[in-house]
Amino acid sequence: MNTADLPAIQYTVWPADLHGHRYRVKLHIAKPNPEGQVLQMPAWIPGSYLIRDFSKQIESIEAYSVDAKKKLSLERIDNDHWRLPKVNGAVEIVTTVYAFDSSVRAAYLDTERGFFNASSLCLAVKDQENLPCLLAIAAPESSFTDHWSVQTGLRVAKTDSRGFGFYLAQNYDDLLDQPVAMGEFQIIRWKSNGVPHSMAIQGCVNPVDTKRLTQDLQAICTSTINLFEPRTKRAPFVNYLFLVNTMLNGYGGLEHRNSTVLVSRRDQIPQQDMPLDESAYREFLGLCSHEYFHAWLVKRIQPKAFQPYALNKRNHTHLLWLFEGFTSYYDDLQLFRSKRIDLKTYLGLISTNWNGILRGPGRNKQSLADSSFDAWTKYYQADENTPNAVVSYYGKGALLALGLDLQIRAFSKNQKSLDDLMRLIWQKHGVTLDGIAEDGLDDLISELLGSGFSKTWNEIKSRYIFGTEDIPIQKWITSKLVSVKPKSQSKLEKIKLQLGMRHTDSNGWLKVTHVLDGGAAQLAGLAPGDLLASINGQRLTSARLDKILASLAEEQSIHFCFYRDDLGHERIASLHASQLPMQFELIANNANL
Repeated sequence: MNTADLPAIQYTVWPADLHGHRYRVKLHIAKPNPEGQVLQMPAWIPGSYLIRDFSKQIESIEAYSVDAKKKLSLERIDNDHWRLPKVNGAVEIVTTVYAFDSSVRAAYLDTERGFFNASSLCLAVKDQENLPCLLAIAAPESSFTDHWSVQTGLRVAKTDSRGFGFYLAQNYDDLLDQPVAMGEFQIIRWKSNGVPHSMAIQGCVNPVDTKRLTQDLQAICTSTINLFEPRTKRAPFVNYLFLVNTMLNGYGGLEHRNSTVLVSRRDQIPQQDMPLDESAYREFLGLCSHEYFHAWLVKRIQPKAFQPYALNKRNHTHLLWLFEGFTSYYDDLQLFRSKRIDLKTYLGLISTNWNGILRGPGRNKQSLADSSFDAWTKYYQADENTPNAVVSYYGKGALLALGLDLQIRAFSKNQKSLDDLMRLIWQKHGVTLDGIAEDGLDDLISELLGSGFSKTWNEIKSRYIFGTEDIPIQKWITSKLVSVKPKSQSKLEKIKLQLGMRHTDSNGWLKVTHVLDGGAAQLAGLAPGDLLASINGQRLTSARLDKILASLAEEQSIHFCFYRDDLGHERIASLHASQLPMQFELIANNANL
């Protein structure tokens, strides 16, 4: 490369210590602030609303003057900021960063693979974040990595045949939005509406079923592009990359502008000569659909509160029910529309989410707006009381999207739907990149449906977004194609709901993890962390719990024996059918649909 054309901000990343899980990162600043350049490590990564303090993984940091060839002192301002001394000419900052986080949010390195988000490795040059950046990715010097390659959505400047070399980012924000994976991959490729897509998979022992994955992903991606742009059928990116790391246990994703990082179980991926659990594979496709939808809603359509991201502090918005909840509504809907699942399966997924929300006592205490605002301290920092205090802006947000869709269809006599609102949001706020104000949906809904819908919308906001009432899906479904019925429950299911307790196995003991408000477990005085010894004189283990509960009668008194802090306790409480939460199921009236 011609050094005269290099950007003023340059990063070089070495996978330096595979066994010790350490990257070495060099930041070259051509023109630092002569009065003392400030550097910042992000405290969180967009899309995951929790302060993570990525700087804690920096093991060493040193600064050098390029011209004077001498070491410079660095002033530590706080956890995330450093200041260089007054200096003329280019400087370089070299850091060693520990990386052993196998999630989608940070960085990882071992002898099998490497992965990083730049927010975990690359310091920001304050007041120069808008400048173009160069990222050089060096190949690891190890016999373990002869077959490693690089997968990333970054624009290539100059690389070798394996992808190691130089990449360009428009600015620091663009750099943070381009995750990088290294290792050995199984890769599938397809085009949706002419746009190249690929999925790079790590961790599967057997060859993946490329034909099935390609067909399913192509259908989902094409359907989503067509949802937002039914006329032009254009995607907002020139290519798209799914980075998938499979493991024994794991599930999750993180969205980016032209890529996503996914973690899944190995048995969720269709592979040759291996049986496939279809429900597990459906869950994986739902994850792909969800994160892909975010390329429109979150990465381009954004709340104003995120423009720009302030990566040194929490960025609050009351709108995550829109950005995550509506995405959660569409992820499964797109599976149905693309014919990856049938109507019965789709209705079952809605019912499962609906009933899960209705079983959570927290829904009566926290509104969707507050759930969104408090995501940083409540949703992302769940504890033993979370079910009693928090409602999911994912799950209830998806129910709200369904309810709003039903109400729009009813009001417009099926001439409009939530799809039309999403397309209007896209044109007004996605194409333009103009963020949505906290009350920004008001004008959009008025523009789409007129003032006649205002009463309905204001009621939805006051009762179900800023209020804590249950969304009455059962009243709003009027289609003759679908029926809503009370969910039939076995005796065991009813007793478990009345018990109101969640648990795990702990060295042969049944350990209480959550006690739900109003259940028999709470009335008996049980608490998270208790070790249950017996119920009505019968020794308890996780394996025997269902059998013992099934032997109980509804409305029966239960004698609990348990240990708390190694001290024995006995308590009595009664089961009450009145404590059962509402449960529903959606049924297709025509089995052939």
